Amino acid sequence: QVQLVESGGGLVQPGGSLRLSCAASGNIFFINKMGWYHQAPGKERELVAAITSGGSTNYADSVKGRFTISRDNAKNTVYLQMNSLKPEDTAVYYCNAVVAVRGAPMDLREYWGQGTQVTVSS
Repeated sequence: QVQLVESGGGLVQPGGSLRLSCAASGNIFFINKMGWYHQAPGKERELVAAITSGGSTNYADSVKGRFTISRDNAKNTVYLQMNSLKPEDTAVYYCNAVVAVRGAPMDLREYWGQGTQVTVSS
């Protein structure tokens, strides 16, 4: 019922920048929180940044001051601007959204995108 499609990953040199986008589509009534998680090989998936429908944000300590999350509610899209990238940022980045669909406005469910690879290497 809800699809999340990410774009913007790729290969970048240390110190470089990338911007990830994630567009939600489908039978959407309301999107509560949207966020980005990453998962490196052999590690668990962990939160990078999240933003509520009202614009409140939170970040992992490792990305504070370097990454910025934002969203366009009219487009059901969330963005992650990543600056000063480090090799340790290399991971698959997943979009996450907590969504209520039409016909079930009180039933909030979590959805995930397919993931986009970010590789930081010289």
